[in-house]
Amino acid sequence: MKNRFVRARAVLTALTAWGVLAGSGVASGATAQDGTARAGHAVRVAPGVTYRAFDLAVGRGTAHAHLLTVDLTDRRVAVDLLYPGVVGARAPVSRLADARSAVAAVNADFFNITETQHPGVEATGAPVGPAIASGRHLKAAVPDGQRFGPALPPGTNTEDVIGVGFDRRARLDRLSLRGAVLTPAGALPLKGLNQYALPVNGIGAFTSRWGPTSRVRATCGTDTDRAAPCSTETYELTVRQGRVTQATQVPGRGGIPRGTTTLVGREEGARQLRKLHVGDRVRVGHALTGKRPAPLRFAVGGFPIVRGDEPLAGLDTVTPAVRTAAGVGAGGRRLLLLALDGAPGRAGATVRELAGLMVRLGARDAVNLDGGGSSTLVTREPGSPGSTVRNHPSAGAERPVPNGIGVFARG
Repeated sequence: MKNRFVRARAVLTALTAWGVLAGSGVASGATAQDGTARAGHAVRVAPGVTYRAFDLAVGRGTAHAHLLTVDLTDRRVAVDLLYPGVVGARAPVSRLADARSAVAAVNADFFNITETQHPGVEATGAPVGPAIASGRHLKAAVPDGQRFGPALPPGTNTEDVIGVGFDRRARLDRLSLRGAVLTPAGALPLKGLNQYALPVNGIGAFTSRWGPTSRVRATCGTDTDRAAPCSTETYELTVRQGRVTQATQVPGRGGIPRGTTTLVGREEGARQLRKLHVGDRVRVGHALTGKRPAPLRFAVGGFPIVRGDEPLAGLDTVTPAVRTAAGVGAGGRRLLLLALDGAPGRAGATVRELAGLMVRLGARDAVNLDGGGSSTLVTREPGSPGSTVRNHPSAGAERPVPNGIGVFARG
């Protein structure tokens, strides 16, 4: 109890030092009595979930932060991935939250937002990193050079995630794809799962969880250059009930039925798939495996900015922006979800400033999530039919995003 008191006092002291100002407002303009936090005072959203808003001094002025604190020791609280039902799709955070009756949410991973370097190729809207929803493995990570977002700090990569295990503890982890295509001639390594970019020479699997979005983008760019031309050597196979049912030279689009897997190969991967023919027996297996033995029930991509109570070396100290972050405290029993405000006149923070703030809020580990026009934090008040957007999205309205971190509560 004494340690907890000391920790709480340290956090309050840090907030004061970082410029928490009396009388801070929030996007909705509501009062503290009807569910809106003022001047850093926490307001109960649901059992185990609190929200507060506060101002803080940053290098370019004053930023306004919106913070959700989730107590994972409360058995009435759960955290899961919000997404539009398929990987290659987008929707506003409020809509994602309302579809699942979440009491609060923030946006999550960076994503394939544009394809200006590849004219005629559809931007998939699919996220960068791995994703697990309710224990289901949705997708794996794209190559580092194919990601969107700020430069990665040294020692991090696109396989890094934040998640919550079946043990109800939040943590940072790294999820790698383990998979193979078993053919009559032997096993072929699987290098992709429902992702918008495949490694050069790789083979990727697309399932019904990908959605109807085009699969052409998976063969564009290289492992080090997202803007590199699309591959001229591609091949696609359809596998259903353990047999090849269709083959084509160019990746297609359209929904993939349940029980069917579409294999896309580029360069050497395409050459290996060409050796298979309609009617051949083929089995495809895949799973995401972490560095920790305890499996994750929920996970989403984001690059680490804090480890062991310390900001990582090499974080950007120059570029201020509206940002979203997620942090882990109290031995994995507390999840912190933060979004900065994008209203005119509000300053952004550098990645290094964001990391420092997360440490001061009590995060032992933290990740940077997608920011800018994507940064969105919502809550739903008891009895309300829909969510309220608490921050001002910098574009003036919510941006459709591929996924978010949803908070659920009962009682």
